[in-house]
Amino acid sequence: MKYRTLGRSGLKVSALSMGTFSFGGVGDFAKVANHGVKEARRLVDVCIDGGINVIDTANMYSLGRSEEIVGEVLEGRRDRVLISSKARMRIDDGPNDEGTSRYHLIRECERSLKRLRSDHIDIYFMHEWDGLTPVEEMLGALDTLIQQGKIRYIGCSNYSGWHLMKALGIAEASRLPRFVAQQIHYTLEAREAEYELLPIAVDQGVGVMVWSPLAAGLLSGAFGRDRAPASSRQAAGWTEPPIRDAERLWNIVDVLDSIAAARGITAAQVALAWTLTRPGIASLVVGGTEERHFLDNIAAVDLELDATELERLNQVSRVPYVYPYWHQHNFARDRFSPGDWALHASYEDLGKV
Repeated sequence: MKYRTLGRSGLKVSALSMGTFSFGGVGDFAKVANHGVKEARRLVDVCIDGGINVIDTANMYSLGRSEEIVGEVLEGRRDRVLISSKARMRIDDGPNDEGTSRYHLIRECERSLKRLRSDHIDIYFMHEWDGLTPVEEMLGALDTLIQQGKIRYIGCSNYSGWHLMKALGIAEASRLPRFVAQQIHYTLEAREAEYELLPIAVDQGVGVMVWSPLAAGLLSGAFGRDRAPASSRQAAGWTEPPIRDAERLWNIVDVLDSIAAARGITAAQVALAWTLTRPGIASLVVGGTEERHFLDNIAAVDLELDATELERLNQVSRVPYVYPYWHQHNFARDRFSPGDWALHASYEDLGKV
């Protein structure tokens, strides 16, 4: 396993993190999987043995059951791993049962700690933007939790670029804790994060953890133009992430399959290896329903794609060069920062556009 520094912090995280979305199987989460304690323990063992040091969960995964299972299987070895969890999503019907208010965050953190059987959460993510709660209130609540020793680092998830920069600006101006990480969806199929979120990651030192780096299995090699597992979450009615251009998706899968076949490896390993080359990436949060899925994913960490393979993947998957970026490409390239290149490097083969 390889380890990377998480953003502008001193924390080292494994290049792959273990996702626990499948633990519990309550409600809609059963469409993914229904791992109980016994199955979860076996999978956690595989990940820890493979060098993974981050276990990722959330208070709303299976209505808290995922956290309970994580807490049980880590008992006696809590100090061997980092735990990341999240709050913000609705967890009940009350008016204060969602959001990032001081009331909700402190209450949910304390509930999560009980479920996790831990006195602290290593990385606490705001699971989604809350435009109704002042950012100062959110960061102030997180500061309280940090001062109490209940959380160590904070991050955000599913923020837009301006949401993230607003939070960073207020943190600096108000001397409040600063996000060190963002957990985002980013894959060969979904590269929109390159417009703003990856440049911010590089420029502002906000480490990227990627959720669903195989696009809910669509880039795993199990799916293709004429193949789809009957047991998949998509077959069960799961619709995330949305696929707006199926032909583009299958073109990407065709290239993944081609590279994988030539290498004698899996398409999943190629997709993960590509993502690990991208700027700002600290860790990919991988899931799986069986041990072999995690073992296959762990092997991707040591895979190095050559320049030709990387260019083939870039050409088939890059997003449209929208304004103002094409204009910057034409007139500002001689004054780009590393943050700018996080987007623009993918278009260096183009002349004036």
